[in-house]
Amino acid sequence: MRKYNIPIFVPHKGCPFDCVFCNQKRITGHIKSVTPDEVTDTIETYLKTIRSGSVEAAFFGGSFTGIPIEEQSALMARVQPYIEAGRIDGIRLSTRPDYIDRSILDNLKKYNVTTIELGVQSLVPQVLAAANRGHSPEQVEAAVSMIREYGFSLGLQMMTGLPEDTPERSIYTAERIIALGPDCVRIYPTLTIKDTALEVLYNRGEYVPQTLSEAVELSKRLLLMFEAAGIDVIRIGLQPTDEINEGASVVAGPFHASFGELVESAVYYDIAAGGLSGMTGRVELYVNPREISKLCGNRRANIIKLEKEFNINVKVKGDNSLKKREVRCVAVKTT
Repeated sequence: MRKYNIPIFVPHKGCPFDCVFCNQKRITGHIKSVTPDEVTDTIETYLKTIRSGSVEAAFFGGSFTGIPIEEQSALMARVQPYIEAGRIDGIRLSTRPDYIDRSILDNLKKYNVTTIELGVQSLVPQVLAAANRGHSPEQVEAAVSMIREYGFSLGLQMMTGLPEDTPERSIYTAERIIALGPDCVRIYPTLTIKDTALEVLYNRGEYVPQTLSEAVELSKRLLLMFEAAGIDVIRIGLQPTDEINEGASVVAGPFHASFGELVESAVYYDIAAGGLSGMTGRVELYVNPREISKLCGNRRANIIKLEKEFNINVKVKGDNSLKKREVRCVAVKTT
C-alpha cells in the first residue's frame, strides 16, 4: 500500500535553540506560523489528489511538542474529523528528543498521533555540543524508550558533516540508532544555509563542508547499514524548495536536487562493478526497467565510469523479472 504524508509546516515554532545549521524559515520555505484553518485547507487540498493509500497528516518543520500544548491540540483537533471519517489514518510529527515526556505523549495519544520522528542528528556528545543542539545522547535514549512504551511508530533523523563530525562518528551514530530500533530513519547531509551560525563559521574558514562525492559515499554506507538492520530509510537529503536550491539559500555543502537518487546510483555502481569481473568487449547490463535511471546514474555517470574502469562497451536493458538492486551482467559474444 502506498503511503502519503500531508505536510503541514510549523517553522521553528516551539524551539528555543539556535542550532548552528538551522534557519527553519529558509529550510521549510515557510515564514509565518500555521493556523488551524490552514491545517484544514491544506488537508482538503491534498486529499483531492490522493485516490487510495495510507495517509498521515504530518506536522513538520519545527519542534512540534515544544509549542504550547493548547496550540498543539488546536492544530491536531482539525485532523480529527478526517480520521473519524476514515480519510486520514493518523498524525505524524517531528520534534526534539528533549521535548518528550509523559504528559506530552498522553496528549498526542488523545489526538491519534501514529508516528513521532525525533531529530537526533548525532549521538556523539562533541558533535551535539558543536552544533548547539541542546540535548544529550541520554535524552535521546530516554525519549525513544517512552515513545516505544506508548506504542507510537518511531522515526529518527540523523545528519552527517556537522562541525566536529567525521565519517567514523556518523557510522557510530548509525550503529547507535540501529540499536535503538526505529521503524524508519532520514539521513540529511549538512548544508550551509544563509543566516545561520554555520554560515559564519564557513566564511571564517572554521568549518569545511562535505563535498558532494563525500556525502554520497557516506550516505551510501549508512543506507546499506540501515537496510541490513531492517530499518526503512524514507529520505536521504533535504527536499528541494525555492529556498533550498542552487542559487538560493544554500551557501555551501553537498546539495543536489536528486541527492537520494545519487546515493541509489552509487549502490547500483557497486553492484554492477561486482558482476563485471573478467568481462571484456561488449557487455549487456539487465535491470528492472524502473531502476534503469539509477543504474545509469546522473548523466550516465555510472556507465561512463564502468566503461572506463573495465575497458568495455556497456548497453543497459530492462528485465521485468529482476527485483530492485538486481543487476545481471552478460558478455556479448562477437563473431
